[in-house]
Amino acid sequence: MAARKQEFYPIILAGGRGTRFWPLSRKAFAKQLLLLNSEQSMIQETVDRLLFAAPRENFWVITNGDLRQNIARQLKSLPRKQIVAEPIGRNTAPAIGLAAFILFRKNPDAVLGLFPSDQVIAKEKQFRKDLQTGIALAASGERIVVMGVKPTRPETGYGYVEAGSVYKGAVTHVRRFREKPDREAAEQFIEAGNFYWNSGMFLWSAKTLVAAMRQYMPDTAVLLEEIAAAWGTRKFEERLSNLYPKCENISVDYGILEPRSSSGEAGSNIFCIPADWGWNDLGSWAAHFEHRISQGKHKDNVVSGADSFILDSHGNYLHAPGKFIAAVGVSGLVVVDSGDALLITTIERSQDVGKVVKHLDQNNHTKLI
Repeated sequence: MAARKQEFYPIILAGGRGTRFWPLSRKAFAKQLLLLNSEQSMIQETVDRLLFAAPRENFWVITNGDLRQNIARQLKSLPRKQIVAEPIGRNTAPAIGLAAFILFRKNPDAVLGLFPSDQVIAKEKQFRKDLQTGIALAASGERIVVMGVKPTRPETGYGYVEAGSVYKGAVTHVRRFREKPDREAAEQFIEAGNFYWNSGMFLWSAKTLVAAMRQYMPDTAVLLEEIAAAWGTRKFEERLSNLYPKCENISVDYGILEPRSSSGEAGSNIFCIPADWGWNDLGSWAAHFEHRISQGKHKDNVVSGADSFILDSHGNYLHAPGKFIAAVGVSGLVVVDSGDALLITTIERSQDVGKVVKHLDQNNHTKLI
Protein backbone atom coordinates (compact mmCIF):
# COMPACT_ATOMS: atom_id res chain seq x y z
CA MET A 1 0.00 0.00 0.00
CA ALA A 2 1.40 3.43 -0.96
CA ALA A 3 2.10 6.17 1.51
CA ARG A 4 -0.61 8.83 1.77
CA LYS A 5 -0.24 11.67 -0.70
CA GLN A 6 0.73 14.26 1.87
CA GLU A 7 3.64 12.06 2.99
CA PHE A 8 5.35 11.89 -0.38
CA TYR A 9 7.56 14.70 -1.71
CA PRO A 10 8.88 14.57 -5.29
CA ILE A 11 12.26 16.33 -5.57
CA ILE A 12 13.00 17.18 -9.20
CA LEU A 13 16.58 17.90 -10.21
CA ALA A 14 16.64 20.46 -13.00
CA GLY A 15 20.04 22.13 -12.91
CA GLY A 16 21.65 20.45 -15.92
CA ARG A 17 22.60 22.40 -19.03
CA GLY A 18 21.87 19.67 -21.57
CA THR A 19 24.92 20.64 -23.62
CA ARG A 20 24.52 17.71 -26.04
CA PHE A 21 21.27 19.33 -27.21
CA TRP A 22 23.00 22.52 -28.30
CA PRO A 23 22.11 24.75 -30.12
CA LEU A 24 18.51 24.47 -28.83
CA SER A 25 19.56 23.87 -25.21
CA ARG A 26 21.03 27.01 -23.61
CA LYS A 27 22.03 28.07 -20.09
CA ALA A 28 18.73 29.89 -19.49
CA PHE A 29 16.57 27.49 -21.48
CA ALA A 30 18.11 24.04 -21.12
CA LYS A 31 17.03 20.60 -22.30
CA GLN A 32 14.45 20.12 -19.53
CA LEU A 33 12.53 23.15 -20.82
CA LEU A 34 12.39 21.97 -24.43
CA LEU A 35 9.46 20.25 -26.14
CA LEU A 36 11.28 17.07 -27.13
CA ASN A 37 8.55 14.47 -26.59
CA SER A 38 5.17 16.22 -26.73
CA GLU A 39 3.48 19.62 -26.55
CA GLN A 40 4.78 19.86 -22.99
CA SER A 41 8.37 20.45 -21.94
CA MET A 42 10.35 17.65 -20.33
CA ILE A 43 9.99 19.12 -16.84
CA GLN A 44 6.25 19.71 -17.30
CA GLU A 45 5.87 16.06 -18.28
CA THR A 46 7.85 15.04 -15.20
CA VAL A 47 5.58 16.99 -12.86
CA ASP A 48 2.38 15.72 -14.49
CA ARG A 49 3.65 12.14 -14.29
CA LEU A 50 3.99 12.44 -10.50
CA LEU A 51 0.78 14.29 -9.62
CA PHE A 52 -1.03 11.03 -8.92
CA ALA A 53 1.27 10.50 -5.94
CA ALA A 54 1.56 13.95 -4.37
CA PRO A 55 -0.20 17.34 -4.34
CA ARG A 56 1.50 20.25 -6.09
CA GLU A 57 2.44 21.87 -2.78
CA ASN A 58 4.70 18.89 -2.03
CA PHE A 59 6.86 19.34 -5.12
CA TRP A 60 10.38 20.73 -4.91
CA VAL A 61 12.63 21.66 -7.81
CA ILE A 62 16.39 22.11 -7.38
CA THR A 63 17.88 24.11 -10.24
CA ASN A 64 20.28 27.03 -10.79
CA GLY A 65 20.01 30.78 -11.08
CA ASP A 66 20.10 30.75 -14.89
CA LEU A 67 17.09 28.45 -15.18
CA ARG A 68 14.96 29.30 -12.15
CA GLN A 69 12.90 32.04 -13.76
CA ASN A 70 11.99 30.05 -16.87
CA ILE A 71 11.22 26.95 -14.80
CA ALA A 72 8.92 29.00 -12.59
CA ARG A 73 7.15 30.27 -15.71
CA GLN A 74 6.58 26.74 -16.96
CA LEU A 75 5.52 25.41 -13.54
CA LYS A 76 3.25 28.22 -12.39
CA SER A 77 1.14 25.95 -10.19
CA LEU A 78 4.08 24.90 -8.01
CA PRO A 79 5.08 26.95 -4.95
CA ARG A 80 7.70 29.37 -6.25
CA LYS A 81 9.68 29.29 -3.00
CA GLN A 82 10.15 25.54 -3.51
CA ILE A 83 11.94 26.12 -6.81
CA VAL A 84 15.36 26.50 -5.22
CA ALA A 85 18.38 27.79 -7.15
CA GLU A 86 21.78 26.42 -6.17
CA PRO A 87 24.33 29.27 -6.03
CA ILE A 88 26.80 26.85 -7.64
CA GLY A 89 26.37 23.32 -8.96
CA ARG A 90 27.38 20.67 -6.44
CA ASN A 91 25.98 17.54 -8.12
CA THR A 92 23.11 15.40 -6.89
CA ALA A 93 24.11 14.54 -3.30
CA PRO A 94 24.03 18.09 -1.86
CA ALA A 95 20.92 18.91 -3.96
CA ILE A 96 18.78 16.08 -2.62
CA GLY A 97 20.45 16.43 0.79
CA LEU A 98 19.32 20.04 1.10
CA ALA A 99 15.70 19.04 0.43
CA ALA A 100 16.02 16.18 2.92
CA PHE A 101 17.26 18.39 5.76
CA ILE A 102 14.51 20.96 5.12
CA LEU A 103 11.75 18.34 5.04
CA PHE A 104 13.25 16.41 7.97
CA ARG A 105 12.45 19.40 10.17
CA LYS A 106 8.84 19.24 8.99
CA ASN A 107 8.26 15.48 8.96
CA PRO A 108 11.11 12.98 9.47
CA ASP A 109 8.94 10.16 8.15
CA ALA A 110 8.16 11.89 4.86
CA VAL A 111 9.19 9.87 1.80
CA LEU A 112 11.30 11.75 -0.71
CA GLY A 113 11.60 10.78 -4.35
CA LEU A 114 14.53 11.98 -6.45
CA PHE A 115 13.64 12.45 -10.12
CA PRO A 116 15.61 13.80 -13.07
CA SER A 117 13.66 16.43 -15.00
CA ASP A 118 14.42 15.25 -18.54
CA GLN A 119 13.34 11.64 -19.01
CA VAL A 120 10.70 9.99 -21.19
CA ILE A 121 8.45 7.25 -19.81
CA ALA A 122 6.07 5.66 -22.30
CA LYS A 123 4.31 3.16 -20.01
CA GLU A 124 3.01 5.48 -17.29
CA LYS A 125 0.55 2.96 -15.83
CA GLN A 126 3.40 0.58 -14.99
CA PHE A 127 5.51 3.49 -13.74
CA ARG A 128 2.77 4.44 -11.28
CA LYS A 129 2.48 0.89 -10.01
CA ASP A 130 6.24 0.57 -9.47
CA LEU A 131 6.47 3.98 -7.83
CA GLN A 132 3.71 3.09 -5.36
CA THR A 133 5.61 -0.08 -4.50
CA GLY A 134 8.78 1.94 -3.96
CA ILE A 135 7.11 4.58 -1.80
CA ALA A 136 5.64 1.92 0.47
CA LEU A 137 9.01 0.17 0.75
CA ALA A 138 10.87 3.41 1.53
CA ALA A 139 8.28 4.29 4.19
CA SER A 140 8.59 0.93 5.94
CA GLY A 141 12.04 1.42 7.47
CA GLU A 142 15.53 2.79 6.89
CA ARG A 143 15.50 1.63 3.31
CA ILE A 144 16.76 3.13 0.06
CA VAL A 145 15.02 2.21 -3.17
CA VAL A 146 16.48 2.61 -6.66
CA MET A 147 14.40 2.29 -9.80
CA GLY A 148 16.43 0.14 -12.19
CA VAL A 149 15.58 0.11 -15.89
CA LYS A 150 15.69 -3.18 -17.75
CA PRO A 151 18.47 -2.69 -20.35
CA THR A 152 17.70 -3.15 -24.03
CA ARG A 153 21.28 -2.96 -25.28
CA PRO A 154 24.87 -2.96 -23.93
CA GLU A 155 24.89 0.79 -23.27
CA THR A 156 28.21 2.36 -22.19
CA GLY A 157 26.70 5.75 -21.37
CA TYR A 158 24.73 4.69 -18.27
CA GLY A 159 25.61 3.53 -14.79
CA TYR A 160 24.32 0.09 -13.77
CA VAL A 161 22.75 -1.47 -10.69
CA GLU A 162 23.70 -5.07 -9.95
CA ALA A 163 20.74 -6.86 -8.42
CA GLY A 164 21.27 -9.46 -5.73
CA SER A 165 18.87 -11.87 -4.06
CA VAL A 166 15.10 -11.50 -4.33
CA TYR A 167 13.47 -9.53 -1.53
CA LYS A 168 9.80 -9.78 -2.40
CA GLY A 169 8.06 -10.26 -5.73
CA ALA A 170 10.09 -8.47 -8.40
CA VAL A 171 11.97 -6.37 -5.83
CA THR A 172 15.58 -7.38 -5.20
CA HIS A 173 18.38 -6.45 -2.86
CA VAL A 174 21.13 -4.36 -4.45
CA ARG A 175 24.54 -5.99 -4.57
CA ARG A 176 26.44 -2.95 -5.80
CA PHE A 177 26.45 0.02 -8.17
CA ARG A 178 28.62 -0.01 -11.27
CA GLU A 179 29.73 3.10 -13.11
CA LYS A 180 29.63 3.50 -16.89
CA PRO A 181 31.30 0.37 -18.30
CA ASP A 182 33.29 -0.21 -21.47
CA ARG A 183 31.65 -2.14 -24.29
CA GLU A 184 32.95 -5.53 -23.20
CA ALA A 185 31.73 -5.09 -19.63
CA ALA A 186 28.35 -3.78 -20.81
CA GLU A 187 27.89 -6.90 -22.94
CA GLN A 188 28.77 -9.06 -19.92
CA PHE A 189 26.17 -7.20 -17.84
CA ILE A 190 23.48 -7.91 -20.42
CA GLU A 191 24.45 -11.57 -20.59
CA ALA A 192 24.40 -11.91 -16.79
CA GLY A 193 20.76 -10.78 -16.69
CA ASN A 194 20.83 -9.19 -13.23
CA PHE A 195 22.08 -5.73 -14.18
CA TYR A 196 19.83 -2.72 -14.67
CA TRP A 197 20.41 0.79 -15.91
CA ASN A 198 20.55 3.29 -13.06
CA SER A 199 17.61 5.58 -13.87
CA GLY A 200 18.68 8.23 -11.35
CA MET A 201 15.36 7.79 -9.51
CA PHE A 202 15.62 7.03 -5.80
CA LEU A 203 13.21 6.84 -2.86
CA TRP A 204 13.90 7.17 0.87
CA SER A 205 12.46 8.75 3.97
CA ALA A 206 13.80 12.11 5.09
CA LYS A 207 15.27 10.54 8.24
CA THR A 208 16.95 7.76 6.25
CA LEU A 209 18.66 10.18 3.90
CA VAL A 210 19.61 12.60 6.68
CA ALA A 211 21.18 9.72 8.63
CA ALA A 212 23.06 8.56 5.51
CA MET A 213 24.34 12.09 4.84
CA ARG A 214 25.58 12.38 8.41
CA GLN A 215 27.33 9.01 8.16
CA TYR A 216 28.95 9.22 4.74
CA MET A 217 29.18 12.98 4.11
CA PRO A 218 29.46 14.47 7.61
CA ASP A 219 31.07 17.80 6.65
CA THR A 220 28.45 18.47 3.98
CA ALA A 221 25.67 17.35 6.32
CA VAL A 222 26.64 20.02 8.86
CA LEU A 223 26.48 22.71 6.19
CA LEU A 224 23.13 21.54 4.81
CA GLU A 225 21.62 21.32 8.27
CA GLU A 226 22.63 24.91 8.98
CA ILE A 227 21.13 26.08 5.69
CA ALA A 228 17.92 24.13 6.33
CA ALA A 229 17.56 25.70 9.77
CA ALA A 230 17.07 29.06 8.06
CA TRP A 231 14.34 27.84 5.70
CA GLY A 232 11.36 30.18 5.79
CA THR A 233 13.39 33.09 7.15
CA ARG A 234 15.19 36.03 5.57
CA LYS A 235 18.51 34.36 6.34
CA PHE A 236 17.93 31.39 4.03
CA GLU A 237 19.26 32.89 0.79
CA GLU A 238 22.32 34.31 2.56
CA ARG A 239 23.17 30.97 4.18
CA LEU A 240 22.55 29.13 0.94
CA SER A 241 24.85 31.51 -0.91
CA ASN A 242 27.61 31.36 1.72
CA LEU A 243 27.53 27.71 2.80
CA TYR A 244 26.32 25.67 -0.17
CA PRO A 245 29.49 26.24 -2.24
CA LYS A 246 31.44 24.60 0.60
CA CYS A 247 29.55 21.31 0.14
CA GLU A 248 31.22 18.36 -1.57
CA ASN A 249 30.78 18.27 -5.33
CA ILE A 250 29.65 14.65 -5.60
CA SER A 251 26.79 12.52 -6.90
CA VAL A 252 24.47 10.67 -4.56
CA ASP A 253 25.73 7.45 -6.17
CA TYR A 254 29.35 8.09 -5.15
CA GLY A 255 28.63 9.98 -1.95
CA ILE A 256 26.07 7.68 -0.35
CA LEU A 257 24.96 4.65 -2.34
CA GLU A 258 28.33 3.11 -3.15
CA PRO A 259 29.77 3.34 0.39
CA ARG A 260 26.49 2.08 1.84
CA SER A 261 26.34 -0.86 -0.57
CA SER A 262 29.83 -1.91 0.52
CA SER A 263 28.29 -3.37 3.69
CA GLY A 264 26.76 -6.12 1.56
CA GLU A 265 23.31 -6.63 0.14
CA ALA A 266 21.92 -7.96 3.42
CA GLY A 267 23.18 -5.04 5.49
CA SER A 268 22.88 -2.03 3.19
CA ASN A 269 19.08 -1.98 3.02
CA ILE A 270 19.20 -0.85 -0.62
CA PHE A 271 16.58 -2.30 -2.91
CA CYS A 272 16.00 -2.30 -6.66
CA ILE A 273 12.66 -2.24 -8.42
CA PRO A 274 13.28 -3.56 -11.96
CA ALA A 275 11.33 -1.39 -14.38
CA ASP A 276 10.15 -1.71 -17.95
CA TRP A 277 8.50 1.63 -18.75
CA GLY A 278 9.71 2.48 -22.23
CA TRP A 279 12.30 4.68 -20.49
CA ASN A 280 14.62 7.03 -22.38
CA ASP A 281 16.76 9.83 -21.01
CA LEU A 282 17.14 11.43 -24.46
CA GLY A 283 20.82 11.99 -23.83
CA SER A 284 21.76 13.19 -27.32
CA TRP A 285 20.40 14.11 -30.73
CA ALA A 286 20.95 10.47 -31.75
CA ALA A 287 18.81 9.27 -28.83
CA HIS A 288 16.14 11.81 -29.75
CA PHE A 289 16.22 10.63 -33.36
CA GLU A 290 15.77 7.01 -32.28
CA HIS A 291 12.95 8.00 -29.93
CA ARG A 292 11.07 9.91 -32.63
CA ILE A 293 11.42 6.95 -35.03
CA SER A 294 10.16 4.55 -32.33
CA GLN A 295 7.01 6.65 -31.91
CA GLY A 296 6.04 5.72 -35.46
CA LYS A 297 5.53 9.29 -36.64
CA HIS A 298 8.63 9.14 -38.85
CA LYS A 299 9.69 6.14 -40.93
CA ASP A 300 13.27 6.96 -41.86
CA ASN A 301 14.18 10.65 -41.57
CA VAL A 302 13.04 12.96 -38.77
CA VAL A 303 12.32 16.31 -40.40
CA SER A 304 11.02 19.45 -38.66
CA GLY A 305 10.50 22.38 -41.00
CA ALA A 306 7.90 24.38 -42.89
CA ASP A 307 8.07 21.88 -45.77
CA SER A 308 10.63 19.48 -47.17
CA PHE A 309 11.98 17.59 -50.19
CA ILE A 310 13.88 14.38 -49.43
CA LEU A 311 15.65 12.44 -52.19
CA ASP A 312 17.77 9.33 -51.65
CA SER A 313 18.43 10.37 -48.04
CA HIS A 314 18.17 8.08 -45.04
CA GLY A 315 18.48 8.16 -41.25
CA ASN A 316 18.79 11.94 -40.88
CA TYR A 317 17.64 14.30 -38.14
CA LEU A 318 16.87 17.67 -39.74
CA HIS A 319 15.47 20.56 -37.66
CA ALA A 320 14.90 24.02 -39.13
CA PRO A 321 11.53 25.41 -38.01
CA GLY A 322 9.88 27.74 -40.48
CA LYS A 323 12.28 26.83 -43.29
CA PHE A 324 12.02 24.64 -46.38
CA ILE A 325 14.36 21.67 -45.94
CA ALA A 326 15.89 19.84 -48.91
CA ALA A 327 18.06 16.74 -48.42
CA VAL A 328 19.61 15.06 -51.44
CA GLY A 329 21.77 11.95 -51.20
CA VAL A 330 22.79 12.25 -47.54
CA SER A 331 22.58 9.77 -44.69
CA GLY A 332 23.11 9.76 -40.93
CA LEU A 333 23.23 13.54 -40.53
CA VAL A 334 22.11 15.73 -37.66
CA VAL A 335 21.36 19.29 -38.73
CA VAL A 336 19.82 21.67 -36.18
CA ASP A 337 19.14 25.34 -36.95
CA SER A 338 18.33 27.53 -33.95
CA GLY A 339 18.32 30.83 -35.82
CA ASP A 340 21.56 32.16 -34.37
CA ALA A 341 23.54 28.91 -34.68
CA LEU A 342 23.70 25.89 -36.97
CA LEU A 343 24.80 22.43 -35.86
CA ILE A 344 25.98 19.92 -38.47
CA THR A 345 27.16 16.54 -37.25
CA THR A 346 26.36 12.87 -37.69
CA ILE A 347 24.15 10.52 -35.69
CA GLU A 348 27.32 8.64 -34.77
CA ARG A 349 29.16 11.71 -33.43
CA SER A 350 26.24 13.45 -31.74
CA GLN A 351 27.57 12.52 -28.28
CA ASP A 352 30.40 15.02 -28.93
CA VAL A 353 28.13 18.06 -29.30
CA GLY A 354 28.90 19.04 -25.71
CA LYS A 355 32.44 19.82 -26.86
CA VAL A 356 31.02 22.68 -28.93
CA VAL A 357 29.60 24.24 -25.78
CA LYS A 358 32.93 23.77 -24.03
CA HIS A 359 34.63 25.63 -26.89
CA LEU A 360 32.08 28.45 -26.71
CA ASP A 361 32.56 28.68 -22.93
CA GLN A 362 36.33 28.90 -23.25
CA ASN A 363 36.11 31.58 -25.93
CA ASN A 364 33.48 33.70 -24.17
CA HIS A 365 30.78 33.30 -26.82
CA THR A 366 28.20 34.00 -24.13
CA LYS A 367 25.33 34.76 -26.52
CA LEU A 368 25.55 31.26 -27.96
CA ILE A 369 25.50 29.36 -24.67
